Amino acid sequence: MTTDGATATDRATDTGRATATGTDTDRDRDKATDTKGEAGERLRRWRMVLGADSAESTGCTLTGRDAAMDGALTALYEGGGRQPGGRGRSGRSAGLGASAPSVARWLGDIRTYFPSSVVQVMQRDAIDRLGLSTLLLEPEMLEAVEADVHLVGTLLSLNKVMPETTKETARAVVRKVVEQLENRLTSRTRAALTGALDRSAKVSRPRHHDIDWNRTIRANLKNYLTLPGEDGAGTIVPERLIGYGRAAQSVKKDVILCIDQSGSMAASVVYASVFGAVLASMRALRTRLVVFDTAVVDLTDQLDDPVDVLFGTQLGGGTDINRALAYCQSRITRPADTVVVLISDLYEGGIRNEMLKRVAAMKASGVQFVTLLALSDEGAPAYDRDHATALSALGAPAFACTPDLFPEVMAAAIEKRALPIPDKETHQ
Repeated sequence: MTTDGATATDRATDTGRATATGTDTDRDRDKATDTKGEAGERLRRWRMVLGADSAESTGCTLTGRDAAMDGALTALYEGGGRQPGGRGRSGRSAGLGASAPSVARWLGDIRTYFPSSVVQVMQRDAIDRLGLSTLLLEPEMLEAVEADVHLVGTLLSLNKVMPETTKETARAVVRKVVEQLENRLTSRTRAALTGALDRSAKVSRPRHHDIDWNRTIRANLKNYLTLPGEDGAGTIVPERLIGYGRAAQSVKKDVILCIDQSGSMAASVVYASVFGAVLASMRALRTRLVVFDTAVVDLTDQLDDPVDVLFGTQLGGGTDINRALAYCQSRITRPADTVVVLISDLYEGGIRNEMLKRVAAMKASGVQFVTLLALSDEGAPAYDRDHATALSALGAPAFACTPDLFPEVMAAAIEKRALPIPDKETHQ
């Protein structure tokens, strides 16, 4: 293993080789422990984690399934980060080879030996380290890979060079991932936002089931009366009821999702497209979806199918946040009932001061402005800290948001309450 492959090697150690030792069946583990003892089993696991170069130091020789698992890992992680067909530090042949058949066999092997989460990590590393992106242009390869959000991002970046024979297969792969995300996220999103819309529709005389009793009691504590004949007992006379009305079927809020489609934002684009489709399905919301690089594209008319939205994006290119916000600002007709969500790492290629002025103007008009550095499971990305700090000073703190937190963020924005920022130390 070489220095230039340190990042991928670390990932392999943590999630590939280390996890591989946990994929044995209980029977296999019991057998290994019985025949080798605990010390021998530890050496076996260290040998699996550290790779072929540790064979002499651990004194452990792998056989059977362990040897096959180690071979699949070696083909990827001991190729020195070179092109397929290179040689690893140990002098043995390593890499996946340049042909599609060899990659197809390897994809089949890792799906046999490793759990799905590890398979997805290894696939991403193979694409990054061994330059296998071009092989994803072949239908046979797409049918063999384990589909996930990152693979969708890779396919979208290849969309413009993808041959017609592959596009239908690629759409099927993307649709599979989108459906999985919709199943995971739709119910929670609709429940959270429906409740927020109900609570935001305040009325002066709420119905009994819509009374907020905690707030009503606090507001009427001055009306406490002691009951005669009762030792210390009393009651509160609720002269003023506080509650919320049920949101009607008419549009209550406008939501604009403004998404940076630069290459680093691929996962965020996927999740935002799915959420956009979910929001668009709610009658009480009017949802607009805008993607941008140095140009601005409005994909609102495709929101009924997030797959169409995704294939309408073009990952890569520059970034002009100011131009995108100018377009969004021009589409705002009800500022006090509008939520604008900017999803970007804030590396602005446009006019910085104009961008900040637009955000300030929107907030001053009553718009709820939310800045997400990422909408993905990956955590806080690299981002422009100066711009994040400037937005924070305008009352629009920038922070990374997981898909599971997004419904709560939107609910807070709709109700005009404090946003549930997950980590105060990672936002500006």
